[in-house]
Amino acid sequence: MTHDGFGAAVSDTATMIDRSIRLTRRNVDTLFVSILLPLLMMALFVYVFGGAISTGTEYINYVVPGILLLTTGYGASNTAMAVADDMTTGMIDRLRSLPIRSFAVLTGHVTASVARNAISTAIVLLASLAMGFRPNAGPLDWLGAIGLLVLYVVALSWLAAALGVIAKSVESASTLSFFMLFVPYLSSAFVQVETMPAFLRPISQHQPITPVIETVRGFLTGTGLNGTGWVALAWCTGLFLFSFTLATVLFRRRARG
Repeated sequence: MTHDGFGAAVSDTATMIDRSIRLTRRNVDTLFVSILLPLLMMALFVYVFGGAISTGTEYINYVVPGILLLTTGYGASNTAMAVADDMTTGMIDRLRSLPIRSFAVLTGHVTASVARNAISTAIVLLASLAMGFRPNAGPLDWLGAIGLLVLYVVALSWLAAALGVIAKSVESASTLSFFMLFVPYLSSAFVQVETMPAFLRPISQHQPITPVIETVRGFLTGTGLNGTGWVALAWCTGLFLFSFTLATVLFRRRARG
């Protein structure tokens, strides 16, 4: 599945990116659900639970950063199913007979995931502004928040791609990626960690989602990073390197098989 030349590698990758984006446009319902669910969650927490939750600030200003990460989790989890579909429907067998670099296939899926997430995150952010979210961020703060979210999405999408490679079906890929949607609920996304039961606090404090959310929250609300910025960057970078390596190694092994 390989041929020589940097230009050929770029061409292969561009072809697979175009294919994945076209598949996304044909599967509008998946994009719609990945936008609708976070919107419903935001409305539920703001209008139903928000009045009973004390965070020391307007609850919508507290919860929106967590909703943004929840949105990216929904979007990235779809990557696992898209990759699993390629692995189980004969697409890889067809590509094996063509001079296409193997990493281009996964790169196409991950790039499409980032594009989907950019659209869904922008829509959720606009909706939050209409609901009363009032960020207190300057241009550099916005750049910092966007940069960290992009790195988080890329890392999570590569992890989803790895799960899609090992899944035996699209349904099992959906099951394997469920934890990506569940973990934010065990973080500081919706409530302050200090309010959780004692046995949950260490999990919430030391999992990767919490420092990412706290950093995005610090950027957008102007409350400061409080030392979480470097921790969030380290978690996202480490997750990206691990997921990228795992996905490419597993893909090459399965494609050759």
